[in-house]
Amino acid sequence: MASVSELVEARELFRNLTLRELRGKYKQSTLGWAWSMINPLATMLIFAVIFHYVLKVEPPTGKPSGLHSFPFFLLCGLLPWNFLSVGLTAGMGAPLANAGLIKKVYFPREVLTASVVTSWAVQFAIELVVVVIAFLFVGNVTFQWLPAVVMVILIQTVFVYGLALGLGAINVYFRDVQHFLGIAMQLWFYATPIVYPITLIPAHAKLFGHSLPMRALYELNPMVRFVAMYRDLLYNLRWFSLADFLYVTGVAVVTLAIGRGIFLRLEPRFAEEL
Repeated sequence: MASVSELVEARELFRNLTLRELRGKYKQSTLGWAWSMINPLATMLIFAVIFHYVLKVEPPTGKPSGLHSFPFFLLCGLLPWNFLSVGLTAGMGAPLANAGLIKKVYFPREVLTASVVTSWAVQFAIELVVVVIAFLFVGNVTFQWLPAVVMVILIQTVFVYGLALGLGAINVYFRDVQHFLGIAMQLWFYATPIVYPITLIPAHAKLFGHSLPMRALYELNPMVRFVAMYRDLLYNLRWFSLADFLYVTGVAVVTLAIGRGIFLRLEPRFAEEL
């Protein structure tokens, strides 16, 4: 409870640090915040050419929207993934990036990670607004689903924050964590149905003569459920399943509890290690 009280008292610091992160993202760049859409659009274009036109990956037709568009199908998965990737990487590195501040004065160190993850969540929300406007031009009216989209963003933010807290604390002591994370993120990307539909994953697969429930194991990946929820709301124009909602909510809460537990245990010696 004392820790929670400190966080409440540090809300002004959290607000200022978040604003600092937002203002500093594209500081002194000519295009400024336009890069927040140029980067994902460029990535979308590359993947669309490779997977749709070269490898002939066909997106499913939205039900009941009837939309059949690989770029929009890809964006609904790519933007949540980008938020996970940059939010986790930057949030994990927050203690190291603010080593000088940690050594000089005491404050709840969690605020550093929280401000970084929140700033990327804000950028993610802005990107989704642009995508929603683009959906209007192809006939997908998504306004009624926006409150649910905001709720999913909040749940994913909790998930990313929990991961960043735990890994960031460990990274202070073992700097190799950030390098292992880069490899893990590559594997995680292709283990998530971003550039391909989930229907390509078989229900069962044989390994060493044993039949494994491949689809069920695959869906243990929380990003599979997050991507499915965004696509249901924006691409398919329907409610996500209750099972997906309960699963990602539970995973987000458990991840936050574990990540914060690790952080609070390791945080007292941050100043010495940094």
